[in-house]
Amino acid sequence: MTAGLLVVFLGGLLEVSSGVSTNRGGYPSFTDEIPFKITWPGAEFTLPTSGALYNEDDFVIVTTTEKEKYKCLLPSLSAGEEDDDKDYTGPSPAELLEPLFKRSSCSYRIESYWTYEVCHGKHVRQYHEEKETGQKLSLQEYFLGNMAQKSQLTETGECHFISFCFNNAVPTKNIEGQLTPYFLQEMGNGTPCVLKHNQPRSSSVLYVCHPEAKHEILSVAEVTTCEYEVVVLTPLLCAHPKYRFKSSPVNAIFCQALAGSPLRPQRLAQLDKEQEEQLKPPFSTTSDTREEEAPPVREEAFTSTHKPMTVGGQSQVTVGTTHISRLTADQLIREFLSGSYCLHGGVGWWKYEFCYGKHVHQYHEDKEQGKNIVVVGNWNAEEHIEWAKKNVARSYQLKDDGVQKVKLVSHFYGHGDVCDLTGKPRQVIVKLKCKESESPHAVTVYMLEPQTCQYILGVESPVICRILDTADEYGLLSISS
Repeated sequence: MTAGLLVVFLGGLLEVSSGVSTNRGGYPSFTDEIPFKITWPGAEFTLPTSGALYNEDDFVIVTTTEKEKYKCLLPSLSAGEEDDDKDYTGPSPAELLEPLFKRSSCSYRIESYWTYEVCHGKHVRQYHEEKETGQKLSLQEYFLGNMAQKSQLTETGECHFISFCFNNAVPTKNIEGQLTPYFLQEMGNGTPCVLKHNQPRSSSVLYVCHPEAKHEILSVAEVTTCEYEVVVLTPLLCAHPKYRFKSSPVNAIFCQALAGSPLRPQRLAQLDKEQEEQLKPPFSTTSDTREEEAPPVREEAFTSTHKPMTVGGQSQVTVGTTHISRLTADQLIREFLSGSYCLHGGVGWWKYEFCYGKHVHQYHEDKEQGKNIVVVGNWNAEEHIEWAKKNVARSYQLKDDGVQKVKLVSHFYGHGDVCDLTGKPRQVIVKLKCKESESPHAVTVYMLEPQTCQYILGVESPVICRILDTADEYGLLSISS
């Protein structure tokens, strides 16, 4: 329960609040970043010896609308951290990171198409290597930012670049649900961006403390056109208290009933009972009529592979994970192959819709302007077969038991909307791949643009595993017998 929820809870149950201790300045500091939970331990209990500290003078006396009284002991949260900051006289964050830049080390993150390279203090680069016929290596690369100089600090530690200047007001960013302090390094003068009139690409590299990290890249995201944000985890910053990794435990508020009051407020007990009744299923189904129940779905956090990224001269990668509805497997496959059940994915501005054997759409929904749809490709069986005769439409994988299984099929969708930059219709190669998962009804959809207005749409799901082996020589799928 957060502090905000605490206020709502107390406001709904309490008539008055009094007896606030002023021995240490009144209430401890509450923020939405720190979770709290109210517990009702009874008259006799032992305070925890780890985690937040408690002082007997930090309490409030609360009275419910039913005249029930409780003494609530509040945790003390910030004193220790403030003392650490005040006493710190060690190196600045820039000085702590200097060994990383002097070693000329680089960190890498491999995505489905692009590899991202951060050479610390030098540049950020994205590239794709591919062997062509005759083993000739083809390299496609874009510099997302470069440093003007190799060293930003003099031997005396004097700051010359604002990105390396130490500031007491440490910036923070919400990283995977936690407000995290970071040290910023700006890089500019990257590869010119066509969509911004050939202005150079630029990147903000955010260094974040993590005690067990090895300077790995947590995420790469295109925050605006040709401007990127890279998050790097490093243990070097952890020596500074302002950048130290902080866990977020749930801090308990202990409320003890005073004389004549029940252990927990009667109204709260009634609310709990009403909530339990509301959560009960309205009716039960028999095993004969019940649809197949999927196991509890574990929502996947959007990590670095689920962020928008630039691909090629003016492209965008967007990866998203969604969960298809609880149809029975056979029914779902039939509807998927008929094109009546479409898969959706994408995170950020653009979303994607894939209807098998029909079309691939890129769209953005706006409350005021409605739905803006770009047709990326339309299905034509004859055109796909001609494409499949010249390209690999069906890829195999040799299992440990020696059995050859279809791993991936590729389908060609052409005749999309005309591209302004090329004057030609858009087209897309759809790659359907088997992906084992704890959730049998999970699907991941991502789009790449290796060349202007020529796309690759990746669709990965356990559902596809069941139909890949039905692929014919052209990669066309059917319902297995």
